[in-house]
Amino acid sequence: MASLNYMNTRSILRSIILTSLVAAAPMNFVSAEDAPDKVAATSSKNILETAVAAGKFKTLAAAIQAAGLTDALNGSGPFTVFAPTDEAFAKLPAGTVESLLKPENKEKLQAILKYHVVAAKVMAKDAIAAKTADTLQGGSIRITAENGHVKINDSKVVKADIVASNGVIHVIDAVLLPAN
Repeated sequence: MASLNYMNTRSILRSIILTSLVAAAPMNFVSAEDAPDKVAATSSKNILETAVAAGKFKTLAAAIQAAGLTDALNGSGPFTVFAPTDEAFAKLPAGTVESLLKPENKEKLQAILKYHVVAAKVMAKDAIAAKTADTLQGGSIRITAENGHVKINDSKVVKADIVASNGVIHVIDAVLLPAN
């Protein structure tokens, strides 16, 4: 019964997200071809394996492990992950990352990380019409286009549509922090 409820909730969330992604003006996402870095545009690896292989998400990978979310992101998904780079984590106030990685802050870290994940595979072309998306944390993120750049809340998407076996990664330049 619990897995049936989980599947129903997941289907409902997916429907809500996909319904919110319909018909609006195009946004300019940075494509995989436009951003020179080590992240492949398509991968047969899952989201976590793809991020680790890129070499620029070491802090994110360590946070996922400390939060106990490794198995979840290795799951079948599909997921959309707005992945902050190591440089994005470095922008946080001194000591923030170290504090969040402590066992006593596991719940807070989980909430922050889940705020970066949507329970559906949302490609850039599908996000064109979205104004918001619901995250696994329970909050919503804003999606806007400004001066030719897509922003998730106040973070800029620097590379979009990195396809993994269980979803898609959009690289962002700042850590998203939930309101609650």
